[in-house]
Amino acid sequence: MAELKKTTLHGLHTALGAKMVPFAGYDMPVQYPLGVMKEHLHTREHAGLFDVSHMGQVFIEADDGTWETAAKALEALVPASIVDLEPGQQRYTQLLDDNGGILDDLMVSRINMPGHDHLLYLVVNAGCKDADYAHLDTHLPDGVRAKVKDDVLSLVALQGPKAVEIVGALNPLIRKLTFMTHGEFELNLPDGPIYAHISRSGYTGEDGVEISAKHDDMVRLVGHLLEHDAVEMIGLGARDSLRLEAGLCLYGNDIDTTTSPIEAGLIWSVQKHRRGGEGYKGAARVAGDLKTKTRRLVGLKPEGRAPARAHTEIQSLDGVKIGEVTSGGFGPSVGGPVAMGYVDVPHNKTGSTVNLIIRGKAQPATVVKLPFVPNRYYRGV
Repeated sequence: MAELKKTTLHGLHTALGAKMVPFAGYDMPVQYPLGVMKEHLHTREHAGLFDVSHMGQVFIEADDGTWETAAKALEALVPASIVDLEPGQQRYTQLLDDNGGILDDLMVSRINMPGHDHLLYLVVNAGCKDADYAHLDTHLPDGVRAKVKDDVLSLVALQGPKAVEIVGALNPLIRKLTFMTHGEFELNLPDGPIYAHISRSGYTGEDGVEISAKHDDMVRLVGHLLEHDAVEMIGLGARDSLRLEAGLCLYGNDIDTTTSPIEAGLIWSVQKHRRGGEGYKGAARVAGDLKTKTRRLVGLKPEGRAPARAHTEIQSLDGVKIGEVTSGGFGPSVGGPVAMGYVDVPHNKTGSTVNLIIRGKAQPATVVKLPFVPNRYYRGV
């Protein structure tokens, strides 16, 4: 068995008493002494700090130094429109295979630094990143290169209603960012400034930022942030319950190569002029799933207190299997169990009642519109 990798902040996690578990090839904190429930609620009420340095960070650059060449190259691999990104814009999309299945979901940004706005910056999932890098190396055309920066950069997310206020104290310009925008900022730490790439984004449904910086600088930054009374380190357990309440897909659970962006309810991430069935890998599947509705990802609110875990069978009221739960658990902010899963159309209608087979017994659940908790992204006044 391969030795688990460690992020730059690994020593901090153990010093804080984190329970460490194997995750995507890394030794990662699943929870701290505060516990998953309190970590979850703390993030919703204050500010939670997540080490997400296990995720992949990569830049795409064209040898001719132009934005158009790099953007068009990536556009051939994803359903989102990339060429029309302005400097400082960020977009969520998916890498698709030839059949329209999702190889990974990722964030794509156009760098907003004079002289560097021809660069694409990608953040990809930890468990997929090696395959993603190989996919990019294979399918990017000659003259376009992917430069992996995992050995140089760390990544953290500060999430919650006080997150931007806290990091904004290090540079007030950060407060001007809106959801899915980003920039390069000098952060004025007490022991000297550092430079970081900061986006107003995250995967909790809360307002907040993701911060990329060099390894040593990140250690200094995290140490400073933890001095703030409103900031607590948050583990993978609460990260999962937060994203589930926010109705956000987890790769390997809710999306994979068997699902298309349309089935997963991600049509909003495919711009209208990219829905016609050509122009990128898997485009025919995307267009076909728009016309032929077979199954869709839905939110589920089980009755009672028993949570429905992944792979729980979903049945119609007359006992016919119509789908399967892909993510499920207790929602601390909801105060009860929540789940997501795929069901056959027309059983995906909001308000429909289905049965979840939990421990061999049928448990009623209602199909609900996602998210379970309203998102609080900052889109400007």
